[in-house]
Amino acid sequence: MSAAIHDASPPVPGGMNLIEVLRTALFALRGNWLRSALTSLGVIIGIAAVIVMVSVGQGTQAEIEKLVSGLGSQRLDIGPGAGRGFGGQRISASSFYTLTEDDAEAIRREVQGIQYVGASLRGNTQAVYAENNWSSSWQGVEVDWFAINGWEIASGPGFEARDYTSAAKSAILGESVRRELFGEEEAIGQTIRLGRVPFTVVGTLKSKGQGGFGQDQDDLIVIPLATARRRMSSNASLPPGAVQQISVGVADPEGLATAQAEIEALLRQRHKIQPGAEDDFNVRNLAEIVATRTQTTRLMSWLLGAVAGISLIVGGIGIMNIMLVSVTERIREIGLRMAVGAGPRDIRRQFLAEAMLISLIGGVIGIALGIVGALLVSKFGALPVALNGKVIGLAAGFSIATGLFFGYYPASKASKLDPIEALRQQ
Repeated sequence: MSAAIHDASPPVPGGMNLIEVLRTALFALRGNWLRSALTSLGVIIGIAAVIVMVSVGQGTQAEIEKLVSGLGSQRLDIGPGAGRGFGGQRISASSFYTLTEDDAEAIRREVQGIQYVGASLRGNTQAVYAENNWSSSWQGVEVDWFAINGWEIASGPGFEARDYTSAAKSAILGESVRRELFGEEEAIGQTIRLGRVPFTVVGTLKSKGQGGFGQDQDDLIVIPLATARRRMSSNASLPPGAVQQISVGVADPEGLATAQAEIEALLRQRHKIQPGAEDDFNVRNLAEIVATRTQTTRLMSWLLGAVAGISLIVGGIGIMNIMLVSVTERIREIGLRMAVGAGPRDIRRQFLAEAMLISLIGGVIGIALGIVGALLVSKFGALPVALNGKVIGLAAGFSIATGLFFGYYPASKASKLDPIEALRQQ
């Protein structure tokens, strides 16, 4: 609503209290309600945009933090180095598989602060049970793999200690594989085929759902590492003891960087890599990934808020312009107020109250529209939304600050008018 009145506002003597100031401001704004409504439109759009944009930014940040932290913020993943030679030519398996189970055992034995170490192999296969079949991926793992990756057994006994050493034909199914192969039927104790090899189902995993990169985490079959090496045909050409990945979990997140440095030094020593030569392995610090992604989304959230804030600034400039027009239109009224005892402070308070009412009423409407908009984005859009009281409080604060900041100059200008000159205006 805008500050547009002419002589319709009755003169009010000096020393007005807050109630009188607000009453007179409302009377003034009501005198030209259409212009007031159009003036507040900029604030309405700005506040609504701030709420929607900041809510989307915070929601995206929270979602990425949740998904990425699910990868593990206290772990290191060690993989082979470059998988291709010069010119993009493929290199032999013996050159590509640079990590071994002995490397994993050396890390477990020699690096301080290590809680879990698990070597693994992986591949794809066709799982068959009766007339049902499902194309899935398998993981050949060591015992610590479950703890490092946060997997829990939902049903069944799981692997026994001897299964890891005897290449037992035992399998644990992810929820998606279990559902596709068995439906409502009991899976534990049943025999499935992975490729041409029969396996006994000894457990199922608790569901994790969709992963941080959109993949189905439950589309997985877990078998012992020794079994994967000896039984799965895709591993026939593997070098002795070779593994594709070694995952390491540390007890204290503060020691992650130290553990990474020790692991890199140990593997360079074991692989006889000369000083200055390129590593034949790669160590990924997932905590650094989490921190980088979090920082990126936080900056994006602030950027979205800043873009929305531009709309609020435009709305504030609109308030200032209309208030300046209102001062020009009401010079005679200001002179009358001063003639009956109103001082510069009273005039300043009067026009500030009008500017803040415009902004505040626009802010209330904008908050309502922003909440509705954020809920609609959450329901029908593909973006996550985190709508909370802090965002709404921030928007309300911006609304009041906008009226105060952009209304001060017109109010100050009105308070400095000469009452004699003002009364001469027609």
